[in-house]
Amino acid sequence: MPEWTSADMMNVAAARELKNGDVCLVGVGPPNLAANLARRTHAPNCRLVYESGAIDAKPKRLPLSIGDDDLAATAVAVVSVPEMFNFWVGAGRIDVGFLGAAQIDKFGNINTTVIGDHAEPKTRLPGAGGAPEIAAAAGRVIVIVKQSPRTFVEHVDFVSSVGYGPTGRERHAPGAGPTLVITDHGVLEPDPETNELTLTRLHEGVTVEAAKAATGWELKVAASIKNVPPPTETELKALQQLRNREPADA
Repeated sequence: MPEWTSADMMNVAAARELKNGDVCLVGVGPPNLAANLARRTHAPNCRLVYESGAIDAKPKRLPLSIGDDDLAATAVAVVSVPEMFNFWVGAGRIDVGFLGAAQIDKFGNINTTVIGDHAEPKTRLPGAGGAPEIAAAAGRVIVIVKQSPRTFVEHVDFVSSVGYGPTGRERHAPGAGPTLVITDHGVLEPDPETNELTLTRLHEGVTVEAAKAATGWELKVAASIKNVPPPTETELKALQQLRNREPADA
């Protein structure tokens, strides 16, 4: 079996959550890689939708951004951004929304706006873009983010995209919210009663203690932890092709 990294495992675990036929709204970074990995492996009929307006895109190479010309060239249709968010996202036509985060708290609230005070931030981040609408209306939301106390914080500095609210009970949006948070340590899922993110699965070689140390709050752990199967040779080969921007039939 070829060697793999924690980043490989994170992307593979995220890709496995997509099913054939899912309509998936894809963001940049790890979500882009994971969604395209799913199409090249077990879910060739997963329908990729990009914020730029590309519907059912079938990129030959890993897109460099949501504005990559390969998306428009291979899409069934390209619509305006207002139509994308009103007709597709807002109307509930997205099964899965993939999101990243600069900060995330125990109730799945996401910050991608500022670090520090909003008026005088220590760091100004790229912003929310379409993430608030995706977090609110997608059938389910999967967050992909590396786990560290700097990112997994007790309270986010700014709520860019709502998860389950400050106490876990304030969500009133139509979508199910963040159903999974996939990290380089394992998988977190909201507790069915409190919506607090709970460690339910661990990647191979990772301990519960390591996951707790990478979290800025007292991480809740499921009574029975499952192990995530390591990447297969097929998954690793497809992942490497995508990173090298090789076409699918290479």
